[in-house]
Amino acid sequence: MERKVRVRFAPSPTGPLHIGGVRTALYNYLFARQHGGDMILRIEDTDSNRFVPGAEDYINEALAWLGIGIDEGVREGGKYGPYKQSERRDIYRAHVKKLLDAGKAYIAFDTPEELEKARAEMPNFQYDASTRMAMRNSLSMPEEEVEKLIAEGTPYVVRFLINPGRDVEVNDLIRGKVTINSNILDDKVLYKSADDLPTYHLANIVDDHLMEISHVIRGEEWLPSAPLHVLLYEAFGWADTAPAFVHLPLLLKPDGKGKLSKRDGDRLGFPVFPLEWHDPKSGEISSGYREKGYLPQAVINFLALLGWNPGDDTELMNMEELIAKFSLDHCSKAGARFAFEKGKWFNHEYLMQMPGKELLKLFKPVMEANGINPADFPDDYLTRAIDMVKGRANFVNDLWEQGLFFFKAPEAYAEKDIKKRWKADTPAIMEELTEVLKQLPDFSSAAAEPVVLGWITDHGHHMGNVMNAFRLAVVGECKGPHMFDITELIGRDETIARLQRAIAAIQPAE
Repeated sequence: MERKVRVRFAPSPTGPLHIGGVRTALYNYLFARQHGGDMILRIEDTDSNRFVPGAEDYINEALAWLGIGIDEGVREGGKYGPYKQSERRDIYRAHVKKLLDAGKAYIAFDTPEELEKARAEMPNFQYDASTRMAMRNSLSMPEEEVEKLIAEGTPYVVRFLINPGRDVEVNDLIRGKVTINSNILDDKVLYKSADDLPTYHLANIVDDHLMEISHVIRGEEWLPSAPLHVLLYEAFGWADTAPAFVHLPLLLKPDGKGKLSKRDGDRLGFPVFPLEWHDPKSGEISSGYREKGYLPQAVINFLALLGWNPGDDTELMNMEELIAKFSLDHCSKAGARFAFEKGKWFNHEYLMQMPGKELLKLFKPVMEANGINPADFPDDYLTRAIDMVKGRANFVNDLWEQGLFFFKAPEAYAEKDIKKRWKADTPAIMEELTEVLKQLPDFSSAAAEPVVLGWITDHGHHMGNVMNAFRLAVVGECKGPHMFDITELIGRDETIARLQRAIAAIQPAE
């Protein structure tokens, strides 16, 4: 019987979710959905010293905003819970005992100072078969002394016993077979008595097994730990049900070498977090894709193509299309450079596709933030205005800059356009144009345009100067959508009022 696909995204609540973690969650989600499987969100909070208040809520909110659905988790529940590792102490404690009883792990009492001394005395010190008998642990000490120290409450750790001289094979679905000799592995700490919690290595193996995880899809940085995890599966007798490993390529800096970091975003002006993050300790505020005006579907599409391709030239794909096309066979082994400018392109494309009514819901708060009450305008007016200017916008906030003249008359006029387009005879010509507009029986764009252009030609006026002066008076500068579409929307009275205001206010350039 074929095993059901069950994947997990297992972040630590130590701060905001990095965009690289979002991509890992996305690939897990796409793989699970394509195979009719389950997506589990597990919170890895075993490192109590690094816990940050609010981080878990942030993770849930970010995934929800992006549309990455969770089937089982702390909030969703499920028969394999608890889904927070700090609530699974009894489970881990029992499995630590299994390893100790089987002689596959041992207790070590070395203090931080003793370990530091060993590192200072021995270059490239590693706690392993070559050094463990010289350290303070249950392999080198009498059993009575070990029991006495435990009874006295002496802090200790449990280390995994790694046998040297073995080639450990890791079968990765992207990288193929990776072989690492156990000589380079140290006896990793699996459990710490100080907080009665396991380390990442033990907790993940136990949880993945008990939650019946079929595929572990995670970042490339975890590849060095994979041989240890293979050995742990064997130590527990679970080798036959171990999940398949998938190590994703790194997200690389937009320029230079190395992994993408928050400093790169600060330096080049792009977010590295899905949502804005307020650090509860420092008070620092880090920007987020949502608050910068990115649409979630654009972020998803952009991230999906960083390390994966659909096998053709398709770029724009919604979540359903990504699920249908996703395949690990098309994931890259090499790191993916974070071309953040491409993210803007995706956002523009999705903004263009979004119906005006949906876009209006996002734009109304922008209007309010700029002192304009959306209720002062019919929704149809606002929708038509948005549709006219969205081709020039990458973000919802750009709609304000591109179309603010639809909501209020210009209070100032662009100096460079005055100098170029507003001549000594312009006010008189604009007076003539005002009379033409007053006499139009139909003020629609299609009807008004041929009449006005015909008037300009018949009177021997310069077409470019007149039309640009007209635009300057109505818009405040020489930019914007089709002029007669603007005037149709704002109406005859408002158009004429703006012309008369400009005639009175603008002084021709000398």
